[in-house]
Amino acid sequence: MKSFARFFSVAVGVVTLLAVQGCATSIKASSTQNPPPKEAFSAFGKIELKTVVFKAGTKGDASGLAKIDENLKKNLARSLDEWNARPANGRTLTIEPVIEEMAFQHGAKRVLLGPLAGSSGVLLRLNIRDAAGREVAAPEFFQRADAWSAGFVVGVHDNLMLTRVAQLASNYVIGNYARAQGGPTGADEKAVAPN
Repeated sequence: MKSFARFFSVAVGVVTLLAVQGCATSIKASSTQNPPPKEAFSAFGKIELKTVVFKAGTKGDASGLAKIDENLKKNLARSLDEWNARPANGRTLTIEPVIEEMAFQHGAKRVLLGPLAGSSGVLLRLNIRDAAGREVAAPEFFQRADAWSAGFVVGVHDNLMLTRVAQLASNYVIGNYARAQGGPTGADEKAVAPN
């Protein structure tokens, strides 16, 4: 009986350690606030939104990328149609969304392992340039789904993370159209990497 109690005690300790290690995402933002662009986006007669891609050399979940792309395009569709219907002024702004880091726990892994699958996190950057390739802005957007909350609702928080990061990016584009003012990254102080 003593050996079973000892085995059980060790097993609980190992599971607890794995759970704690799987909780936090290593993905971090560089700040809680994005700076304003060099000029308001309304200075451009045409604004193009590219398809979301992974940063070169970055591996990630293709379904997570597709969901962010779908949400970003849906959120900005009406505004882009309205903005691009104005008379052309010869200036074009290109928005290239790039996922720099992603840990997306979902599907069978989340169902089977729950919180032990770990946290989800995503860092999305918008590379915003003029027609000559000059940077107008490069805001970043961060979101995470805690292992425990995502695990107990079987991945709902993981999917909402993708919706939230696309909403933050959309809000930045819309919010900086009339006036250059910046916007939140979505990270709190705990999610900012130390300098």
